[in-house]
Formats: sequence, C-alpha cells, structure tokens
Amino acid sequence: MADKRHNLIRNIMTLAAIYAIIQLLISFDIIDQHLQLNLFLLCINIILAVSLNLITGFTGQFSLGHAGFMAIGAYVSAVMTLKLHLPFPLAIATSAVSAAIVGVLVGIPTLRLRGDYLAIATLGLSEIIRIIALNIDYIGGASGLADIPRYVNWPWIFAMTAGTIIIIYNFIHSSYGRACIAIREDDVAAESMGINIARYKILAFTIGAFFAGIAGSLYANYFYFLKPNAFGFMKSIDILVMVVFGGLGSITGSVVGAAALTLLSMVLQDLPTLRMILYALLLLVIMLYRPQGLLGNAELSWKLLKRGDKDATATNGK
Repeated sequence: MADKRHNLIRNIMTLAAIYAIIQLLISFDIIDQHLQLNLFLLCINIILAVSLNLITGFTGQFSLGHAGFMAIGAYVSAVMTLKLHLPFPLAIATSAVSAAIVGVLVGIPTLRLRGDYLAIATLGLSEIIRIIALNIDYIGGASGLADIPRYVNWPWIFAMTAGTIIIIYNFIHSSYGRACIAIREDDVAAESMGINIARYKILAFTIGAFFAGIAGSLYANYFYFLKPNAFGFMKSIDILVMVVFGGLGSITGSVVGAAALTLLSMVLQDLPTLRMILYALLLLVIMLYRPQGLLGNAELSWKLLKRGDKDATATNGK
C-alpha cells in the first residue's frame, strides 16, 4: 500500500514537473511557434496511439479506422465552435461522444470479424466518413473548412493527453482490461470462462473511438483548418505504425512510438515521399527483428529503469 502511494505521488510530481517546465519554456518563447506546433501534434499523436493500442494491442482487434473516428471528432468540434459558436468544452465533449457512438455502431456488425477482415471493414468505414466529408458543402467539402477558432493551448492539450493515458492505464488494470487481454490471448478460452466477448470488444472500440474523437477536436481547434484528405488511409497507417513501433500492449510504448514518428515527420516534413519510404523500411525492420515493438508488452517505469541499471552493472562486473 505504501509503495502504491509512493508511486502515485511520484507520478503526480513527474506530470506536474513536465507541465511546469514546458509552460515556462513556452512563456519565455524558448519553444517557438514551430516547435510548439510539433509539440501539440505529438500530444495529439499520443492520444491517438494510446487509444488505438487499447483496440489493437490490448484487445487484439486489428483496426484501420482510427482516422475516421478522429475525423468525426474534428468536424463535430469545428461545426460547434465555428458555425454554432458554442463553448469549446462542450464541443470537445460532444466530439468524443459522437465518435464513441460511431464506435459502437462499428463494433456491433464487426464482432464476428477478425484479422485482415476486420482491418478491411474498419478501413472501409474510415473511407466512407472521408467521402461523406468531401461531399458536404456545409463543412467545406473538398475545399476544406477554414477559420476554426483556436481554443487549444498547452494546459488544454496537456490535460487531455495526461487524462487519456491515466484513464486507459487504469482501464487496462481493471477487471474490464483483464477481460480484454484475455480475449486478445484466446477468445475461445475467454468465452468458455464466462467472458462476454461481444460486450468487451464493443467496449474497447467505444473507448478507443471516444479518445480519437478528443484528438480530432484538439486538432481542429489548434490547426484551425480541416480537409477530408487529412483523415485518409495514410493517417490510419501513421497511427498504426506508432503503435507497432512502440509495442503492442504497452501504453508507454505508444508514447515512445508517437514521439519517434512525430520527430521523424518533423525532420522529413519537406520530403514527404522519403518519409513514406522510411515508414515502410521501419515497419519491415520491426517485423523482421523486433515484431513485438520496442517495449513489447512491457511498461517503461522507474522500476524497469533501475532493473536495467542493475543488469548493466552486473554485466560490467563480470
């Protein structure tokens, strides 16, 4: 009990320190507009990667529709803040709930699908959402929607990112999360043990879509311009690569994967073709030499780092 309390205090202090340091750097303009843009994009990518990992890494459902859920959140938030002039907190909540409702609607008919079939079905959903956005003039159509109010700042995006990680971490370590992991390992055995597979698959899809909707809302109200092509097939691939690179079944792995791929995109932003080649090579190398990702299903923690230091010391001693 004392260890849990100690870890909780340390985690809170770590989060507070990260928030305060970056806020100071922004206030003194050490983090300029360009770096701030990439920092905010990193946070959005972390939300997307962690929420997709819940669906793919922890529940074992191969989904390629996360960009579609993000698009729903982005357009709902844009309409509510730009067209209806409603408060941003209401817009972000409505965006998340709207994406979650679509997640339920997707989860129900795809319950019997798995593997490649599920990936194709969710990809089809994402493309349907993109095509619908392309053909609705009210939200800009193919020309895009501009002049969306910019409400997102560092406190907002930090709170949403930290909240996503904390909520999904606690979900995974609850009885619901253990049921999802059991389904991933062997759904037949899980069902024979009394786990309602349909319920937990839909629940995972719903929670993942909920947080993807939040990411979409943050994206819309920070970049203040939306275009349907921003939520196409390659966006879903980007998110999936982050999850696979960091480690399927690892929340901190998703954070590391999102950070690595966002940094790579920032460095190669003037060479989009080269970026896609490197993505393909990165996936190939991971599948061949580290199929479980950088962290596998382990979580990066102070205890793990200390254990690594002890192992290194022992090896040097020999």
